[in-house]
Amino acid sequence: MTTVIEHTHVSVPVGPVRLDGDLNVPAAPRGFVLFAHGSGSSRHSPRNRYVAEVLNRHFLGTLLVDLLTAEEEREDEVTAQLRFDIGLLARRLVGVADWTADQPQAIGHQIGLFGASTGAAAALLAAGQRPKIVKAVVSRGGRPDLAGPGASLVRAPTLLIVGGRDTAVLQMNRDAMTLMKCETELEIVAGATHLFEEPGTLAEVARLAADWFAAHLK
Repeated sequence: MTTVIEHTHVSVPVGPVRLDGDLNVPAAPRGFVLFAHGSGSSRHSPRNRYVAEVLNRHFLGTLLVDLLTAEEEREDEVTAQLRFDIGLLARRLVGVADWTADQPQAIGHQIGLFGASTGAAAALLAAGQRPKIVKAVVSRGGRPDLAGPGASLVRAPTLLIVGGRDTAVLQMNRDAMTLMKCETELEIVAGATHLFEEPGTLAEVARLAADWFAAHLK
């Protein structure tokens, strides 16, 4: 049976800026997942859009949002600094989570965060600041180490997915787990490098994420 998805472009007000996003809502959603991109990526990331489509088929609403404005993205293309401003990204993501929780489609549903690369650190910080809103976190090839001590504040069950051949990031994830006090699991995708470009590896990421959110977004 085909899942009917409502696609809406949204403009999310966060402090003095508005952030562009794509909100996808299946009929009778079981929860909502917000995507935090990183390392110069955007809501148009084909990897995250693929994962979002899989989550939609599992009756999870998704919001892919740019945490930087168009002007900031142009600046970041030159300086590559804003993508590592984890505090800024986390504050923006907190604002997006607050906005999502107030939307008619999301009221009564729990929210999860899916973070990639540096966006994973922002997701952890945001989850720590909004324990009543964020109920599950998934990191794909993430840098949870960049969340620093803030990782210890996370209460939402967290799944860390890392490629087996992404050895440096794998060790960073193992180190970050020692700081975390919530339910935390590490899944290693065999044969995958940082971007999960190898055949079948991104599909495995999507399956793991869908199972995690389905189990923890009640």
